[in-house]
Amino acid sequence: MASGGVEPNISKYFANDPPSCFDSLTAGEEGLSQGAVAEAYLSYDYLASSSMDLQSQPNIPDGVRDLWQPPRRTAPGGLPPANLTMPGVSVATDLTDPVQDAVGLLVDASEAQQRKLLLPDNVTQDERGLRELIENGCFRSAVNLTARLLTIKQQGFGHAGHPVKHSPNSLQLWFTRLALLVKLGQYEIARVEAEPFGALSNPDVFYEFYHPDMHADRKGSMAPFSFRLLLAELPVYLGAPRVALDRLTDLLAVVHQIRCYFERTAGLPNGAVPHAQEAFGFWTARETRVLHSIVNCALAVKDFGLVEQLMERLAGAAANPQKRILLSAWGRMRLQCGDMAGAEKKFAEARRLKEEKASEVPDLIDRGLLAVAQNDFQSAFELFQKASAAAPSNTMLYNNMGVCLLYSGKLKEAIKLYEGAIERNTKACLNESLLVNLSTLYELESNHAKEKKIKLLKLVNRHRADLTVGLDVCLKLQTTV
Repeated sequence: MASGGVEPNISKYFANDPPSCFDSLTAGEEGLSQGAVAEAYLSYDYLASSSMDLQSQPNIPDGVRDLWQPPRRTAPGGLPPANLTMPGVSVATDLTDPVQDAVGLLVDASEAQQRKLLLPDNVTQDERGLRELIENGCFRSAVNLTARLLTIKQQGFGHAGHPVKHSPNSLQLWFTRLALLVKLGQYEIARVEAEPFGALSNPDVFYEFYHPDMHADRKGSMAPFSFRLLLAELPVYLGAPRVALDRLTDLLAVVHQIRCYFERTAGLPNGAVPHAQEAFGFWTARETRVLHSIVNCALAVKDFGLVEQLMERLAGAAANPQKRILLSAWGRMRLQCGDMAGAEKKFAEARRLKEEKASEVPDLIDRGLLAVAQNDFQSAFELFQKASAAAPSNTMLYNNMGVCLLYSGKLKEAIKLYEGAIERNTKACLNESLLVNLSTLYELESNHAKEKKIKLLKLVNRHRADLTVGLDVCLKLQTTV
């Protein structure tokens, strides 16, 4: 990807440097659907707008951005196939739309026709069309378009195991496809298609493998950093967090080595290493991002000692307001392991760092989560309600308020709250967490939940392009059909 120009090759959604998953702790969509306290292990959404995208870092040259530890340089044509990266699309057919299928089965054809969904045929057959599909939430259509675009590059269905020339564009397409598959929960397809890439260490994913004229004599990795991070984290989604932890540790070692190089050279006189100071900051941010992922994996395997060690390191190096966010995250992690006193201490530290004009919403959420952990659901409800008044677009708060009402024995009030939220802000509130919660409450309310779930299905059909959790999980349709 070129660092200059008005528009990155794919889009801001697939920038080289993803934001931290910790960013969503204060404004995310994570609710309480999995338990009384929000899960501290927050899956990173690779399709979120990046606070570190290419356009926000125009002064970072390609040589800094692409730097990696390439394997021993070998001339083209001199490698056995085992040392080449030979991927291919693993499914012969397009992903289908489960919402439309369910509407056709459970409602009728006329309702199915109300679904307005962009398909690959409705957009240009290039990166611009891919960008349009993603921006409209049509993730399955975007996956299907990536298959077409990769087929043009001789990497479509049936091409796995065949040598191919890679480029920054083709590797961005693969990253885009795999990120979308993870977002959609298509983990097995992602696993099969990710396998040929390994750790992106084969020579043919580096510029040096090809003739200098092909890429204007650029050096380093053609694969974006986010691709490396995705491949390292993928085992978490496949139920193997310890494998992910090993991969992330290896990734961290390389990033740390590069960061230390620029740290040493930043102090050299007369600009001996161009852009050394900017490069040091750039790679420090990448190191921080990998550490965040390692914290998440440590939480998944319940290695709370490692979590504490890394959070101490991260918070100690951070400046406000990032430090405030980290302390808040740290408190929520302590809640997850049952340490309420420790959580309260970190929340108090975070509150002390609140700047004069900063939002009080994070502090209200922290206090609400602490109240939930103490089974004080009325106080928790009031705190979430106050936070919601200050941040009405934060649908996670509606989720939390509904759970508090449920745990207080106010089932009908919880249902009314969810239904009111959907009526006021239909598209945003038809998110996966709220749908799961509301479907569960309908089942608790009566044995005649099917009609109400069908009504939700119709709303999803008309207002949502794709869900990132299976429709049967969101609406629990398998228990009522």
